[in-house]
Amino acid sequence: MQIAPPRHVLATFGVAGSAPVALQGGEGTSWRAGDLVLKPADRSDEELAWQASIYPQIVGDGFRLAMPRRGRDGSVCVDGWCATDFVSGAYEPGRWPEIISLGTRFHRALLGIPKPGFLDQRSRPWAIADRVAWGEISFTEFPDVRHLPLLAASIRPVAAPDQLIHGDLCGNVLFDDDLPPAIIDFSPYWRPASYASAMVIADALLWEGAGEQLLDDVNHVDDLGQYLLRAIIFRLVSEWILSRDKPRRTAAHHAPWRRVIDLARGLAANS
Repeated sequence: MQIAPPRHVLATFGVAGSAPVALQGGEGTSWRAGDLVLKPADRSDEELAWQASIYPQIVGDGFRLAMPRRGRDGSVCVDGWCATDFVSGAYEPGRWPEIISLGTRFHRALLGIPKPGFLDQRSRPWAIADRVAWGEISFTEFPDVRHLPLLAASIRPVAAPDQLIHGDLCGNVLFDDDLPPAIIDFSPYWRPASYASAMVIADALLWEGAGEQLLDDVNHVDDLGQYLLRAIIFRLVSEWILSRDKPRRTAAHHAPWRRVIDLARGLAANS
């Protein structure tokens, strides 16, 4: 059962008297109150403060941002809750090329923002999976992750420079008929920008019913096969960490993974 933000949290964020309304999507923990969206903080105060400090530096190029909001006392986190501006729109599966194009513009706007120190200190499942995908943690430390040795055998170096990226754009771009798309729930990583595009492709192929023709829409991405291999490793390892105490997956569950793995290996072999 969802737990609404308490009244003192609403008051500190300046929306006292608003009746919180549960929002759909994401992890099901977000609430709208007035002109804000509030949710339990899922990252450190350092990361929340960093995000609040860099967002004013980002010049929108055909996109909107859900700007972080501080409490009246200056806090980025109030009794375990954080807040952003409410932005209109809805996620629309199938608009993956638009999401990738939007990500390209967003990442261009992030150029020049230095790597934040907290990235190397994170230990949540997604941070661990990212390090496995990029060889900073050996895949041999996860012998029970199915398909991982096959993927790792196809990995080759890429030359593109690292920069600040949003590593989870699928599901976090909201479309509005009258306004530019909005980017929400910034998940920062320090990787080549094309990796973020590959994450969109992997998620679309694995979970949103995309067909192989999606690859034709993004054939401009250099080394796409290599980035897609890393994106699949990221999703495989993070899912395994998050579900390792749950019942064993069925063969049907693994079928989409094998299809996407074969696509990525084929792309990597031909590039």
